[in-house]
Amino acid sequence: MQSQNSLSHRGSQAADKPMRVDLEIYNQALENKYDEIENPKGTFPMNVAENHLCWEMLREKIQSITKAKDIPDWVSSYGDPAGVLSFREAAAKFLSEFLIKKEIPGDSLAFSAGATSVIEMTSFLLADHGDTAVIPAPSYPVYTADIGVVPGIKRFDLQTHTEINELKDGIPLSIDQLEKAKKEIQALGSRFRMLILTSPDNPTGGIYSASQLSLLASWCIENEIHLIVNEIYGLSPIDIHHPEIKSDYPNPIEFVSFGQLMAKKKNPYLHFWYSFSKDLGISGFRVGLLHSYNEELINGYRNAGLSHAVSNYTQWVLQELLEDLDFMGKYIAANQKALAESYVIVVSCLKELRIPFNPSYGSLFVWMDMSEFLPENSDPGQDALWLEIFEKTGILLTPGNGFGHEKKGLFRMVISSIGHQALHVAMGRLKKYILKKKYT
Repeated sequence: MQSQNSLSHRGSQAADKPMRVDLEIYNQALENKYDEIENPKGTFPMNVAENHLCWEMLREKIQSITKAKDIPDWVSSYGDPAGVLSFREAAAKFLSEFLIKKEIPGDSLAFSAGATSVIEMTSFLLADHGDTAVIPAPSYPVYTADIGVVPGIKRFDLQTHTEINELKDGIPLSIDQLEKAKKEIQALGSRFRMLILTSPDNPTGGIYSASQLSLLASWCIENEIHLIVNEIYGLSPIDIHHPEIKSDYPNPIEFVSFGQLMAKKKNPYLHFWYSFSKDLGISGFRVGLLHSYNEELINGYRNAGLSHAVSNYTQWVLQELLEDLDFMGKYIAANQKALAESYVIVVSCLKELRIPFNPSYGSLFVWMDMSEFLPENSDPGQDALWLEIFEKTGILLTPGNGFGHEKKGLFRMVISSIGHQALHVAMGRLKKYILKKKYT
């Protein structure tokens, strides 16, 4: 029999608290996944942020690399914990060409085994235990664990809006809201140390304009607060000029990478996160990166990051892939086209059903308002609706709790986790369910 005290206090907390509330049901859904021929009554796991739209294209390319090229000797040896130089340079060229669109140096990058590791490492090095990170709500639920479990940083969910329609002109984050948050945090005896933004945003698909980022950056620098912009969906834009959705964007905002402002200012309080998991659909490769002109931060990352290092073999494969800029351009274009088709399939159905949603500028999601169907306006009511949707349709959405938003009945749908044929079937099931809810 195991001892009741076999773990530390931290270990006991980890054992008792699941990483995500929806993982158990997600695993059930995976075991009964829809297939047009073999399992037409199966389920649609659409709650985990994975991109399967163009994996076949990428897999073929990766297989050609591993078959045609000899593995270099450095792969079997220890390397720089922040990433071997040739890999950092290849990644810098890729980001410069396709995302930041301004040349960045390889020595401004540091790599870890996945975005989660990068967030944890950066937070550990920039903030002290008990400090606070402000994150506009709604936002990625697992930020809480990424910044909290090891770094010991508190999450402050800043309520920038209540209703989805308040996002039509971008994410409404202002300096006044930040000043108010700073006072509240100080009154609680903590320090506002980090501001974390995601652009394109998870889950809303919103973006921050270049002028807005400039204002936020100036305020953070003045207040010695680290501003980190996560552009993990930066190469997954929605084609807002698509004829079926262009009317949803009466005052369109242009996406401009935060990396451009960083290159101009080169300030030690400005940082950038990225991972290849979403845009390339290779979450299992576990490769994330920090971009910063703060040399002390990069050195600290290198000295403390050995346990988070990416395997040299993975670095070599990705280096060979990223260096083929012609192929990467074709892949990115194909992925963006497929993503736009998925988005149109989903929002066309939501419009027909008159379900409010936020018109997305990018990411792998649609953020929708199902609050009219809540059995009660509470967390239990929200959970009950989420489970009912899954039980009646087989569609597993990301539940609203954990995103830090005060309004109940908002759910995230991952539109890139299944193919277009399956997505049409899923939307057909959702339509049948919603019409029955509305008219019975």
